[in-house]
Amino acid sequence: MAQLQNDVFLRALLRQPTPYTPIWIMRQAGRYLPEYNKTRSQAGSFLSLCKNPDLATEVTLQPLARFNLDAAILFSDILTIPDAMGLGLYFADGEGPKFERPLREEKQIQLLSAIEPEDQLKYVTDAVRSIKSALADRLPLIGFSGSPFTLACYMIEGKGGTDFHRVKKMAYERPDLFNKILQVTSASVIAYLNAQISAGADAVMIFDTWGGSLTSKAFKQFSQNNLTQICSSLTREVDGTVIPRVVFTKGGGQWLESLAETGADALGLDWSTDIATARSRVGDRVGLQGNMDPAILLTNPDVIQKEVGEILMGFGEGSGHVFNLGHGVSQFTPPENVLALVEAVHDQSPRYHR
Repeated sequence: MAQLQNDVFLRALLRQPTPYTPIWIMRQAGRYLPEYNKTRSQAGSFLSLCKNPDLATEVTLQPLARFNLDAAILFSDILTIPDAMGLGLYFADGEGPKFERPLREEKQIQLLSAIEPEDQLKYVTDAVRSIKSALADRLPLIGFSGSPFTLACYMIEGKGGTDFHRVKKMAYERPDLFNKILQVTSASVIAYLNAQISAGADAVMIFDTWGGSLTSKAFKQFSQNNLTQICSSLTREVDGTVIPRVVFTKGGGQWLESLAETGADALGLDWSTDIATARSRVGDRVGLQGNMDPAILLTNPDVIQKEVGEILMGFGEGSGHVFNLGHGVSQFTPPENVLALVEAVHDQSPRYHR
């Protein structure tokens, strides 16, 4: 693996000394950028955009041309795995992702098998290779996947953002069936992330978007155990360079100590968790990523600078912090406010790294 011109993001995840706090933002290639909307229109649909390595490369690079970000993230979707399993992923306008064939019957579940990434998801690994080539070792590239529990939620409910009654009913009433789904998705996530690493990803992130909907006992049983299995099964080094692993459980601030035991190098935080408290609880074991409320980007540069200052001060001196939002950037965000955010982090953070 070639030496990166800017590896501050990777060093921060590993809690190594850095000259400033690095920043990237979730969904940094997205609908708030007019150039993204133009490329998406050219592709015909969101899924067509994801499945075209050249266009996926183009949109991955678009925010890097505008903003001095410290990492690129693969343009894809967390639902590529269940789509490859044949559940029929589609995106309804204004309604988010849905599946034509959600898992409702025992026979369906028993027939599930793990994916072969370089076969069924070759368009993703091709995109990783294409993006790495286009980046020309300027910045690290983040690969990612949904967590097994989060994927299971979409696969059973058939859509996201629900009350998860179908998921929880199966988990509590038929844990054998639910664990079968988790077993297959865990094996798929491991293979998928390792394929992204082989293709050139410099770090990987696991999005446990719906983990926070569980009780503490159920979280350990149905999410944490699988996250631990995944972290222990990922390729640790490529050519002597460590590949950092980030775990982000939205709504999981109460389980930071447990999450720090998964084998992750860093934990993503949503905006509901105080970063100073998080650092005092687990900051000697893992790096932290986050955690500004994305809604702040709807305000103005003065408010953004103030909020950036408070988060940086909350984390305090030393390394181990990657600045990010607590979730994805809103499509209604003015691009000039993202510029103000990136500049504020780079301007204000060096004082914490002397």
